[in-house]
Amino acid sequence: MARLTFIGGIHPYDGKNLSKNKRIRDVLPKGDLVYPLSQHIGAPAVPIVKEGDRVLTGQKIADAAAFVCAPIYATVSGTVKAIEPRRVVTGDNVMSIVVENDGKYEETDPLPVKELSAYTKEEIIERVKEAGVVGMGGAGFPTFIKLSPKNPEKIEYCIVNGAECEPYLTSDYRRMLEEPEKVLDGLRIMLKLFDKAQGIIAIEDNKPECIELFRKLTRNETRISVKALKTKYPQGAERQIIYATTGRAIHSGKLPADAGCIVDNVDTVVAICHAVMEGKPLMERIVTVTGDAIAKPRNFKVRIGTNYHELIEEAGGFKEQPVKVISGGPMMGFGIFDLDVPTTKTASALLCLTKDDVSAMEPTACINCGKCVEVCPGRVVPKLLADYAENYREEEFLKNNGMECCECGCCSYVCPAKRTLTQSIKSMRKMMLAKKKK
Repeated sequence: MARLTFIGGIHPYDGKNLSKNKRIRDVLPKGDLVYPLSQHIGAPAVPIVKEGDRVLTGQKIADAAAFVCAPIYATVSGTVKAIEPRRVVTGDNVMSIVVENDGKYEETDPLPVKELSAYTKEEIIERVKEAGVVGMGGAGFPTFIKLSPKNPEKIEYCIVNGAECEPYLTSDYRRMLEEPEKVLDGLRIMLKLFDKAQGIIAIEDNKPECIELFRKLTRNETRISVKALKTKYPQGAERQIIYATTGRAIHSGKLPADAGCIVDNVDTVVAICHAVMEGKPLMERIVTVTGDAIAKPRNFKVRIGTNYHELIEEAGGFKEQPVKVISGGPMMGFGIFDLDVPTTKTASALLCLTKDDVSAMEPTACINCGKCVEVCPGRVVPKLLADYAENYREEEFLKNNGMECCECGCCSYVCPAKRTLTQSIKSMRKMMLAKKKK
């Protein structure tokens, strides 16, 4: 089996055994549904309903307010209870539409569909845009923009990111095993947009069942291949997966399209399939609820807007009170202090742990061992960048390629001095990007 990979990276404990063999289970929400108007990169969506309105499952309740934006749809039937600020996983209060679930789940009719060959490229992009599809791997960038590069004739690869390198997460793995045809249909839709492109399904080699399944399903496909990637974090990062599958390198100032590539994660590709082949907007996603504090770790098909408390309940509750709760995985996710928040389009996992090893660490002085440099996939010197960040030395930070950091956390993970390298660099990058935006 091929060992396609990149330079650097680490091999943390993956924790996937807790939920990898648990089939996806549908969850019907019981309480109110909360739909934050900012579930994507770009401008917040604008409500097109008002308090007291009755809505149906699949009805648009907020429309795109700008080019970089995405509409939002009701995922249950019920009554608009309020339009007000509500807390989200980041801790921010975000203007949201609150729908009181009537438990009937009455649906609007899906948009009419036709064979893929009958769609024009413009119709496909419009369907994806209207369905509110965004990058569901965490970024939340509106997908129709990604599928509309400036020079579509220069796109040579459409890559399905099935690496799922983040520890504990198994939602993409289960989606690939249980709904492979939807993944393939989504990729075929993407390929219809780019006449010269080849499709690549990229999967880490710790998922041999997925690799075997997709190779079997694509044996007669002339434009789709399956590539096995070496199991290593952060193999699923955009720049790393492009390099591993195509040998092409890009830096922070370039987009994947500049390297002739379009990359979408598994759930996003399935959402493209739903929008085009089934006429359905983005209303659900797969969420892994796991960790040693969870009684029955599982993968759930969750309607967007569902409260996190309900997901914990569906997973059997806590067998032990968690010390740390993380939205996402342990490397790129972030700690949360309140479970009374809704799932969104970008919510991939809820990780509940009985130990908080990071908080217990006491940082000491750097010993100049070079381990952070060795594992850095961005090929920068994290120790130097963190020093510059902590002392607000912006010029030196930029001169030493600070913006090339992908914030993967590898350097912090291996640092024997337990320095919070990634957090320092991330804060400086955020500040520099904000200045550039101004």
